Amino acid sequence: MRAPALLAALFVALFSLAAAQAQEPDLIFRKSTVFKLLTPDHKLATYGIDDPKIDGVACHYTVPEAGGIGGMFNVVEELSDVSLSCRQVGPVTFKEKFEQGDEVFRQRRSLVFKKMQIVRGCDVKRNVLVYLVYSDKIVEGSPKNSTSTVPIMPWGDAQAPRCADWLEG
Repeated sequence: MRAPALLAALFVALFSLAAAQAQEPDLIFRKSTVFKLLTPDHKLATYGIDDPKIDGVACHYTVPEAGGIGGMFNVVEELSDVSLSCRQVGPVTFKEKFEQGDEVFRQRRSLVFKKMQIVRGCDVKRNVLVYLVYSDKIVEGSPKNSTSTVPIMPWGDAQAPRCADWLEG
């Protein structure tokens, strides 16, 4: 009786993880870092994403992608090293209110237990959006992280909105 319940719980967890990955990042480029003769090389891959709740903001992040046999079959736990850069790329328009630390993007970095997340906050005093990328595991987290800030500036004739006006709570 326990095995079906455990399988159902695992299915629900994997389904919710897949649903959170609905926004697929745009691959910008990959660069090999370690040559492998018969299997894929180790690489650094740079991706771009748009903030789903704020038009006019884009983020780019670079992650290591394992090669070798484990990378070929996508069964290796990826490293936690991630860099992040976010910029204003147009007039900033908030689509809906958000909370400090809201998730912008999530991607799994191992078969089940590890994920990378990009979260957003608002520096109310400076009217700056703050983005943080980090990885975590069910058993232990990772201290490796990167932060990027986006000062909200006027674009054309439009006034710069205040991120504080869009914070929940």
